[in-house]
Amino acid sequence: MSRAAHRSAALAAALAAAVFLAAPAAAAAPAHDGADADAGATAGEAALIGEEHARAHAERRRAARGAGEYPQATRTASLAALAESQALANKGFRPAESGRFAEFFPSPDFGVHLAQLPTGKVLLFSFERVETDPTKETGPTDRIGRTNAGRAFLWDPARGTGARAFKEVRPPTVLMPDGTYAPRPAPFFCAGHAFLPNGMLAVFGGNTGGKGGSGAKLSFVFDPWTEQWYRNRDMSVGRWYPSAVTGADGRQIIMSGQSERGTGTPTPVVERFPAKGLPVPWRPFDIPLDIAVDRFRADAPFRNDYPHLFSLRDGMVYGLGRDADQQWLFDPVKETRRDLPRRPADFRGYGSAVPLPAGLRGPDSVLVLGGDPHDPNTYRLAGGRWTTERPRAFGRTQDDTLILPDATLLTVNGALSTRDYGNGPFNPKADLKYRQTELRDAAGHWRLGPAQRLPRGYHSNALVMPDGRVMVTGDELQQIANDPDIRDSMDGSIEVYEPPYLHKGGGRPALDRAPRGELAHGAAFEVRSSTAAAVRRAVLLAPTTVTHAVNTSQRHLELPVTGIRGDTIGLRTPPTAADAPPGYYMLFLLDARGVPSTAKWVKLGLR
Repeated sequence: MSRAAHRSAALAAALAAAVFLAAPAAAAAPAHDGADADAGATAGEAALIGEEHARAHAERRRAARGAGEYPQATRTASLAALAESQALANKGFRPAESGRFAEFFPSPDFGVHLAQLPTGKVLLFSFERVETDPTKETGPTDRIGRTNAGRAFLWDPARGTGARAFKEVRPPTVLMPDGTYAPRPAPFFCAGHAFLPNGMLAVFGGNTGGKGGSGAKLSFVFDPWTEQWYRNRDMSVGRWYPSAVTGADGRQIIMSGQSERGTGTPTPVVERFPAKGLPVPWRPFDIPLDIAVDRFRADAPFRNDYPHLFSLRDGMVYGLGRDADQQWLFDPVKETRRDLPRRPADFRGYGSAVPLPAGLRGPDSVLVLGGDPHDPNTYRLAGGRWTTERPRAFGRTQDDTLILPDATLLTVNGALSTRDYGNGPFNPKADLKYRQTELRDAAGHWRLGPAQRLPRGYHSNALVMPDGRVMVTGDELQQIANDPDIRDSMDGSIEVYEPPYLHKGGGRPALDRAPRGELAHGAAFEVRSSTAAAVRRAVLLAPTTVTHAVNTSQRHLELPVTGIRGDTIGLRTPPTAADAPPGYYMLFLLDARGVPSTAKWVKLGLR
């Protein structure tokens, strides 16, 4: 969520122009449910039709007011202008060289948080909007009580793009320690998350409300197999904007975030889930429920939240802070922290970072990019030292950079600052360049690609799907400002980008069968393909879970092809759990042109 008074003087200086809508502090005090104009009507309706329906009616009344303050005609005209400028800009790009944006459709959620699940479905979660006028803060950052609530949905791409392709998976009802103890779906927006070895998504923290946003101690797991949420024991500290990463042992390290005392109080406490001594959830039916965290011995005193965390091939966790002098190495076994060299660039806001592909072994370097609109350079940390790598076309913040199956990189989304796209925060005056994608080839060269429909800055996200396409979403203010029907329940939007490899012609390799059981590290295995003779590469791509440009889960591993006999292809897994932490991966086969098959899911790691 946008928050009042971003955390430090360094952040304020670096993003002075970026704090658009960061302060619902225009309201002198946190908004309580009792202050809502609809409170009386809602209470009366609840007695007649039930609390849930009464809240839905109140939401429709708020939407009607928002539609009057920011008319539907404005939203419709803005979206039409963006579609027109997108089509015009993309005429000059050939799909076989630059890819193309193929779909744009409504979603019931803003996609502040995303996770590509091993069932093929995508989990989206965020918050219940409290405004439909995008010139106001639409999220309940400062709200106390029932309106400070979360929401979650599943999108099943196999069911298409209409409303029937989405399923609500409501967060558990909680009583927050905000003075009201009013029941509401857990306000876990702006949490941190990472995958467990059994394919479940662990989610830590969220918003207790008030004080410009304050940290919640919440700990949940989403089970993709049963499509349900499960609550675990609270953390020892509240976290609002934390990061989490899965290590070689399958346990998760949780760092940073604003504490329960509110914005401006980042916690240095590091925690681990599950607690040391408790079993790691390994099989799909190992459901973490009421599981505790424990405290890691070393602290992580990040001044600014959502640091980039990566578990690299040496088994260490690299904590790359937004401040140039806060770059640290954590040893998950010894529970120690030591300094890494200062990053060459100064403070960076919400930009992306990617563990670079390194063949069969796990990544041994990280590329940091974005976060500074005045600096187009990219910075690589490898072997304990920083180097300045080739720049992108221009600097941008709020960008998302993904590793594609062919080991190229793709940047989508971005802005001049938090929600300023070069010509102010709203459409259709957004600078076109921040809507352009950018592609990095295997040699490290960047080039601009086609433009997406919406400018997407703060809270924008993207992920690679098993069919090789890229899902792009996020930035609730842009979604609301361009909603084709603000009165319905589909107040978000999703765009689908097809990378160049899907436009090479001549068909795709086929992956017909892959092992269903667990695969050991350093083990030989076989797959079946009706196009085996054309296969040149095999790749494991870890599924993405991402928020606020922070994606700790990405990993690209090239598997050696040990032999091809008829329709059978022999492969070998990465040597150790440090190379590839245990869990589910997308397995792609690629031909000589770099065209990938549709992936199949494999489970890596034996207990």
